[in-house]
Amino acid sequence: MQVQPYLFFDGRCDEAMEFYRHALGAEVTMLMRFKDNPEAAECAPETGDKVMHAALQIGKTTIFASDGRCLGQPSFQGFSLSLTVPDDQQAERLFAALAEGGQVQMPLTKTFFSSSFGMVADRFGVSWMILVEASR
Repeated sequence: MQVQPYLFFDGRCDEAMEFYRHALGAEVTMLMRFKDNPEAAECAPETGDKVMHAALQIGKTTIFASDGRCLGQPSFQGFSLSLTVPDDQQAERLFAALAEGGQVQMPLTKTFFSSSFGMVADRFGVSWMILVEASR
């Protein structure tokens, strides 16, 4: 069994995918627009170029994404995506990239469980936790 996050950007999915490509090195491995689905006639014409389904590879993880209902009001509440990185420099770089246009919730700092840990909501409102994996 596998659990995968599925994020609905409510009309901003293309923008989000480009942001994650730049900020995290994400790779779009699958993309289907509403107009390309076999039942496209059932979709509202104004949603034709919007993303029906996409898969983004970030490190070893695949995240699914969509424009969903295309209402322009994405809401990401009650969860965070966690990025575990090997060193403080990478933590700082990714944290800064995700914070661009977003909101720092907790600055990167040393904790009892990590040499660097911080929390940030990106420009789309997705909450991220960045931490350096503990030495063994």
